[in-house]
Amino acid sequence: MSEKETINPRVGIVMGSDSDLQKMQPCAETLRKFAIPYEIRVISAHRTPDVAHQYATTAAERGLGVIIAAAGGAAHLAGVLASLTPLPVIGVPIRTSSLDGIDSLLSTVQMPSGVPVATVAIGKAGPVNAAILAAQILAGTDADLRQKIVQHKAHLARKVAEADENVRAPDA
Repeated sequence: MSEKETINPRVGIVMGSDSDLQKMQPCAETLRKFAIPYEIRVISAHRTPDVAHQYATTAAERGLGVIIAAAGGAAHLAGVLASLTPLPVIGVPIRTSSLDGIDSLLSTVQMPSGVPVATVAIGKAGPVNAAILAAQILAGTDADLRQKIVQHKAHLARKVAEADENVRAPDA
């Protein structure tokens, strides 16, 4: 099933520009690994504010449980969406050419009291962690998904144990 054909999405991935799509692919891939249906949209807080308003205010009634918003530069998208929806919003600051994403990080994380945006890292870990955080939020009311999270964390622990064993093993 293609991203455009996702039925009953639980997570909305929104980005301010289609140039961010490649950077957000790891987010979509991670949601697929957890079998979480999602939708992807390009919505600008500045260029299409009416669309942003409509998207955020209808997200819960359309079945979304979490919104992941990626933006670079001014990076107001996550905050605008968070101000309009009761759903949790996760901001993914996108690396920019002028300030290497620090501007995006600060714009995303510096929200006023009462309008929280969970914020993840700049760079490769950000989109993956946003998807895992969305899965953990949804797992609060979904026992099957919660078990997938438990298995994921056990897998991570096994990888570290294997790495530890490999570095501690004497040369053969």
